[in-house]
Order: sequence, then structure tokens, then C-alpha cells
Amino acid sequence: MAYLPNTDADRRSMLDAVGARRIEDLFSSVPAQLLDPRLDLPPALSEQELVADLERLAARNRPLSAWESFLGAGVYRRFIPAIVKATISRPEFYTAYTPYQAEASQGTLQTIFEFQTMICALTGMDVSNASLYDGATAAAEALMLAVTHTNRGRVAVSAAIHPEALGVIQTYARGRNVEVDVIAHRDGVTPLDAVRATLTTEHAGLIVAQPTFFGTLEELAPLAEAAHAVGALAVASVDPIACSVLVPPGDAGFDVAVGDGQPLGIPASYGGPHVGFIASTDALVRRLPGRLVGMSVDHAGRRAYTLTLQAREQHIRREKATSNICTNHALMALAATIYMAKMGAGGMRAVAEVSAQRAHALASRLAELPGFGVAFDAPFLWEFTLRVPGDPARLVEAMRERGIVAGLPLGDALLVCCTEMTSPAAIEHYVAAARELAERPQQVAV
Repeated sequence: MAYLPNTDADRRSMLDAVGARRIEDLFSSVPAQLLDPRLDLPPALSEQELVADLERLAARNRPLSAWESFLGAGVYRRFIPAIVKATISRPEFYTAYTPYQAEASQGTLQTIFEFQTMICALTGMDVSNASLYDGATAAAEALMLAVTHTNRGRVAVSAAIHPEALGVIQTYARGRNVEVDVIAHRDGVTPLDAVRATLTTEHAGLIVAQPTFFGTLEELAPLAEAAHAVGALAVASVDPIACSVLVPPGDAGFDVAVGDGQPLGIPASYGGPHVGFIASTDALVRRLPGRLVGMSVDHAGRRAYTLTLQAREQHIRREKATSNICTNHALMALAATIYMAKMGAGGMRAVAEVSAQRAHALASRLAELPGFGVAFDAPFLWEFTLRVPGDPARLVEAMRERGIVAGLPLGDALLVCCTEMTSPAAIEHYVAAARELAERPQQVAV
């Protein structure tokens, strides 16, 4: 659909002003092979018609809350305290959602400083930057940090990390002429023997996920030791809620921790916007991309916040820049900060514990049904990979007809997630629907 307010006379006047006879002349510099002949737009609508059409399309959407959702895979429906939206909706924050001159506002700088401090507390790291765009770009930035720090040209990536993060890493690597070695997972986790067999003195870094994309839990310390044995950096891509109940990556010997802050007070809104975080040991502080806010005092001895590091190509020589990341997701980082401050360590642990309890309850109930079972023996938190009878995609379709978003099909299995928003009644409904389908295998047959 299109809404074009210009009249034919308006268009004729504009073409005359630039010396063109027709609209097609404006695209004459575009090579013919790049023009798509299939592009055939319908006639333009009036404003009234356009609004009506958009309202019709919007009415087809159903909010996640309208379903009993067991979908995770990197974006999670978690409870968001009202104070989060109330704070980030204030105009002084909302209108400067990615501040370019953050040093002009002590309030913005303080919120960034608090975000950095909380991320360090969660990950067990020494220092954090002001935020990145999302977890996938943070993972790629961390490995490029390792490349720069070690002056090596290979990285190793566990196949158990989020596939979107792997895709972004490979894209970054192509642009930097960096080789990427993907280590196949075994039973849903990264096999230590394969890591040791893969890593060489040519590798700059190793990245693993905690939890993995499949929901399983890695034993982090030996993986970090394997990376360090060849002089590579160890990078962990972590869920921030999981960090409240698991050994933080810093305590497990990792050099860098990255992740997506979406579970921290940011809704599952069409997959974005999110906020990425990256934290490291003190030794790597000058390799961190983007910005870092520090605390100092002003001329009167009062507490003051300042941009301590800005390792950006806009501020230093381009070849010395750590990254092309140009700013930070300050508004989303603020949401995460308010969430963490409101929930506190105890509240976040409670969220993790309830989520895990409900996931394990669902998994154990489903394992009793014919054809169902947890795919991997490794321990998990609130997300697990489920073997199902028949085609997982067909099962998801059949469950949707019953008002259930059953999870993410993974080809031969189903990735299922529970959070604190998953009610006991929803679990009972899932089990009942799965039992019905198990008794009628023709509904989910390939």
C-alpha cells in the first residue's frame, strides 16, 4: 500500500525543478540489473483509506499475553514492574534514547554508570561499557576485541550459542578477514575434548553460551582454562537472569562476558529494540567498544559523572578505534537498570528459581507421555529441548489451534521455555493438549 499526498501538478513541478521529464529519469543512474521488474506498487490510497487499511492489518495481531506462550529462544516474556515504563517514559530520557552528548546530562551519565555497575555485579567482571545494541552484536564485538588484543586471525565458536549470534559473528569476521571455527555441540553442550582439539595458538578467542541456545548448562571453568592454555581469550554469552543463580563468568575465569539485556524489563516486542552488554577484566578495558562512564568529583568536591573512555572512530584515529559502534542503547539500558534496581539480587534469584521450577515440572510431566522426552541429559534452567512424536512444526501448529504457543521447532525437536509468567494452569493445559496429540499421532505426522 502507499500514501502519496503529492498531486500530479506537485510532481510535475518537482520534476521541472530538477530538469527531469519523468519520474523514471530519477533512477537512470541505477544499473538495470539492480532494478526489480516485479516491483509493481498498487495505486496510491487516500489518507482515510490508508488508515482504514492499516487498522485492518493491525487487528490481525494478537499480543503474546493472549496466548499461553512457551516460546523463548532468546526473547522472553517476563514480568515488568510498572516503574520501568513510568521511568523511561519521562521526556528527559525518552527524547534522548541514544544520547550522542551524554556528558551534557549528569542524570543520563549516572544511569549509565549504575547500569555498568550492575552488569559488573551480575557477571563478576571488573568493568562494563555503556551498552551495545543487542546480544548478537555484543558477541561479535567481544570476539573482534579478542582479535585486536591477541593480534590473531582465528576465533572458535560453540555451535550451542544462539544461531543469530553465530550469524552476526560470521558477518563481522568476513569484514575483518577472520576465520571462524564452529565447534559442534554434543548432548546440547560444548564438548571439552573438541575444544582442546580445535584451539591452537592461531586462535584469538573462544565463545560459549550460558545457558546454551538449547537451554542446557555448560561447565564454564574448564572451557576458560582450555582457551587460556593456547593464549586465547575466553568469552561467555550469558543470560543476565541466569547470572543471579549460576557461577558468574568472571568467577569461572572468563575474560569477557556479553549478553542481551532483554529479560531485564524490556518487553518481547517484535524482537526489538533490545540492549546488549559487554563486560571484561581490567586488563581489557581499553579494548572495550563504545563508551564507558566513570565517577569523579567536580571543582567543589561534589560527586560527578563523566565519559571516561570513548573508544570510537569519531573521537580517535579510525585505525585505532575498537569498533564502529557509534552510540549506546541508553533508553533500553535505563529500563534494564530500573528493573535490576527494583528487583534486587533476591528478586532476580526468585524469578530464576520460579522459572526453573516450572520448566522442570513441565518437562517431567511431558516425559511421561508416549513419544515425548527431554532431548539432552545435561542440566537445564527454564528452557529445554523436547523430543516429540511426529513433526515438531505440525505439533506447534496443532497446539496453536488450542491457544498454546508450544515453543520453537528445531527441525527434529522443540525448544520449550517457562518463565515466572507461565502459570500452573498453562502447564496443565500444555500437558493435556500434548497428551491428546500423543493419542492422535495422525495430527502431527510428517
